[in-house]
Amino acid sequence: MNILSVFIGGGLGCVTRYITSLTLKGHSFPFSTFIVNIVGCFILGFVFSYILKNPTHPSLKLALTIGFCGGLTTFSTFSVEGFEMLKGGRYVLFFIYTLLSFLCGLISVAMGAFLAKNV
Repeated sequence: MNILSVFIGGGLGCVTRYITSLTLKGHSFPFSTFIVNIVGCFILGFVFSYILKNPTHPSLKLALTIGFCGGLTTFSTFSVEGFEMLKGGRYVLFFIYTLLSFLCGLISVAMGAFLAKNV
């Protein structure tokens, strides 16, 4: 059951990421990767904090965390996009993208955790 939960959650996360990439293509800044990573951080912060307060079925936890968030977010694409920025001499954009991704990711986890504690 756990493998099926991860499989279903991962599929939904991947499809969500793909739809986001179709919607947000054609920009010099990688908005699609940035948005899915930040949303994934928020969801993960929320789910982990919520589960601490309200124990949940293990399959649901796996479907949401490893499955959906794992399928939605993408560190590898973030890294490739950053590498391409460096190769292309777009150092300022690389710095902004990396810094924003890190800071907004942490803030999103904190916001998700805060929201879960106040639900």
